[in-house]
Amino acid sequence: MNCEIITIGDELLIGQVVDTNSAWIAERLNERGIALKQITSVHDDAQHIKEALDAAFKRADIVMTTGGLGPTKDDITKKVLCDYFGTQSVESPAVREHVQRLYKDRPQVLNRLTATQWLVPECAEILENRVGSAPLMVFRHKVAGQAKMLFSMPGVPYEMKIAMEEQIFPYLQQHIAEMGVATQHIVHRHVMVYGIPESALAIRIEKWEEQLPQNMHLAYLPKDGMIRLRLSGYDADTAAIDAQIQALLPLISEFVIATEDSPLEVLIGRLLRQRGQTIASAESCTGGKIAALLNKHAGSSAFYKGSVVAYANEVKQQVLGVRADDLQRVGAVSEDVVRQMAEGVRRLLHTDYAIATSGIAGPDGGTADKPVGTVWIAWATPSETYAECFQLGKLREQITDRAATTAFVKMLRYLQN
Repeated sequence: MNCEIITIGDELLIGQVVDTNSAWIAERLNERGIALKQITSVHDDAQHIKEALDAAFKRADIVMTTGGLGPTKDDITKKVLCDYFGTQSVESPAVREHVQRLYKDRPQVLNRLTATQWLVPECAEILENRVGSAPLMVFRHKVAGQAKMLFSMPGVPYEMKIAMEEQIFPYLQQHIAEMGVATQHIVHRHVMVYGIPESALAIRIEKWEEQLPQNMHLAYLPKDGMIRLRLSGYDADTAAIDAQIQALLPLISEFVIATEDSPLEVLIGRLLRQRGQTIASAESCTGGKIAALLNKHAGSSAFYKGSVVAYANEVKQQVLGVRADDLQRVGAVSEDVVRQMAEGVRRLLHTDYAIATSGIAGPDGGTADKPVGTVWIAWATPSETYAECFQLGKLREQITDRAATTAFVKMLRYLQN
């Protein structure tokens, strides 16, 4: 069984809004053995939408659309779907009741435009959108005698996610057998690798990769200095995939960070929680990026105490206790200063560990001995403080992303050992 996604909205095509919906949907489909054939983005244009639907139905068993379901004139998806399926709009008492209940404490929202939300295509099945006014619509369709389904969802990400989890996936599970198309058993295994170039890694594991069965495929996914190896098995025995991973690990053991697809900060947090320990960060060039990542996940308060973004030298000195003479003598981007930053925030926030970064993210500020991309990273522990210097690229965002990743790798390796 396969699926296509059609995202609808001019804002996607001019770069005003980034399409995060498709990536999320694709991941959830994959978990359920439904292959994603294609993602298409279209303008708020009736003919363009209809052409995209025609093409998608030729290739896919299931089509999912997001966007264009609001009450304003630029949202035309419902009207286009009525035309496409040769039906008319009718009032849905259930949607009307839901919308009125949803906005009972906001009477100013219940106006003549909002009232259009309970007009729905007569041939559609309506599923409840618990957190929004746009109805979730299911259309049954046939192309050359083959059963198809279309799900129309809002484009607002949190509405779409709740709709998928609470309504659309349960609906699919209940009705998928009626389509006469089987899902595929897909298994993924991941190995996180750091400290080796992608090409060198490929050469090292070349013989292992060449002997993989035809129903297994290896992907290299590099990002911010890390490489995520993903071994995918299609209708493959789980034990056989695990055996392949066990054969791979000895070939790259010195570079392996983890054997799961989890963010580094999650792995760090798990170890700290298990030990009842805490961490803080002091950041200059990364500007709070490390703090944001540590704070991103639920439960981080159990191990993460806080951060000091010490961009200016006076903050390094006055808050973190960095010595003024060291700032004058060797500069902020130096081993002496980054060590003091890590030790200072660890002392200030009373944590077991601390991470600190100080670097030149550019595009200006580089010198002959400290070019753009130079970053010092320190990690303070209960017994000792460590520091290393890295060259992390030439582009500002690339440098700060790699600095955060490298800081986490160094901290994680220390905790693992």
